[in-house]
Amino acid sequence: MADPRTLSEQELNRALLARQMLLERAKGSIPKVLERMGTLQAQYAPSMYVGLHSRMEGFERSQLDEALEAARVAQGTLMRATIHLVSKADYWPIAAGVRKGRREAWLRASYRRDYSAKQMAAAARKLRSRLGTETMKRKEIHELLGSDSVVTNGVNMWLDLVRVPPSGTWERRRADLYSAAEHWLGPSPEKVDEAAGIGLLVRRYLGGFGPAPVADLANWAGLHPRRIAPVVKGMKLRRFRLEDGTELIDLPRAPLPDPETPAPVRFLPTWDAILIAHARRAGVMPEEHRSKIFDPRYPQSVPAFLVNGRVAGTWRHEKGKVVTEPFEKLDAATKRELKAEGDRLADLHA
Repeated sequence: MADPRTLSEQELNRALLARQMLLERAKGSIPKVLERMGTLQAQYAPSMYVGLHSRMEGFERSQLDEALEAARVAQGTLMRATIHLVSKADYWPIAAGVRKGRREAWLRASYRRDYSAKQMAAAARKLRSRLGTETMKRKEIHELLGSDSVVTNGVNMWLDLVRVPPSGTWERRRADLYSAAEHWLGPSPEKVDEAAGIGLLVRRYLGGFGPAPVADLANWAGLHPRRIAPVVKGMKLRRFRLEDGTELIDLPRAPLPDPETPAPVRFLPTWDAILIAHARRAGVMPEEHRSKIFDPRYPQSVPAFLVNGRVAGTWRHEKGKVVTEPFEKLDAATKRELKAEGDRLADLHA
């Protein structure tokens, strides 16, 4: 058998951009776009809209509002105990895939050692009984569970909750209204178990971020590699290598564009997943600029823009316009492209 092909950083960069629909905007429904990109990180509500705007042709804010209201997509605490926007079809498999792993990780934290799985399960039962088919605000949940912020913050590890619109949207950014996922989305299918969920996580990650090492996949999913390895072993995958010899796995027939494919200017929201550690191999975030986007002292991120597939500056919306701050001097053609794309983004804010 021939040795696996070695992929350069530039090849991985273009593969990532293509799969994230940042080389060419996609046409289609929001649920399908979310499935293609491997979910959308959504700690800050406007990030969902900006992220989809940069990836979808003709995207308008009302489209996401309508999809949330109709429960075609949902916001929930999933991978890495972080809020993600996912399609309705993906919610339950992903929840099943990460459930055990994230509970174990939650209980291991030093400041939670006084809390047990039994105690958290009891709090979840109490909340589920009170919720019924209704919704509750975070303040109400906090009061119900005894005003213990640790329990309030962790109960969604034992009870699947989703954020209900209009909270967590562009117009009402604070995501403080919750419903039981089984009520809002319908009950979990019986056939969905941890292995099936991890299988979907593997496909979604590789489809949106691959080719990738198993360690990066585990980092993104918030799971120990040992949970993922048996599932990966049973899947039909192709293999490549990094230049340092690290093995990469990938879906059969997933796109690998020519590394010289032109990459257009694109604007990214705060906490866009292609800038986080699990995607470092693609070089989208030059290491010399990382501290300008992610403050190492605080869990903070600022919006960035890409030039030729790499972070080249920051942006902000101010007085009806998108204001850019490049890290280096840009040529005239790039400035024109940046202005045109910025005007499109300003229209999204209008």
